[in-house]
Amino acid sequence: MKNLLESQIIERLKTVFDPEIPVNIYDLGLIYAINIDGDLNVHVRMTLTSPNCPVAENLPVEVRDAVKGVEGVKEVEIELVFEPPWDTAMISEAAKLDLGLI
Repeated sequence: MKNLLESQIIERLKTVFDPEIPVNIYDLGLIYAINIDGDLNVHVRMTLTSPNCPVAENLPVEVRDAVKGVEGVKEVEIELVFEPPWDTAMISEAAKLDLGLI
């Protein structure tokens, strides 16, 4: 059940985009961890492309709302972290290709 739920959460996260880079936050590497407990509460550890990101207040709310929209998820906690700092090496290969980085 957890693996299926995690897959559904990832698919939902792929609908949330960073406003400055035309790539979803999952493929950008902004999601560091998705933890699901036995009660189907979800803890998402994420970062931003920069601590001064103009959507620093809105993006975590969008992420929380996206995850809450997955059937079966109970509570959602978003942990915003800046360690390790995000860099372009965290972008998925597919997203790098889309951005013309490779």
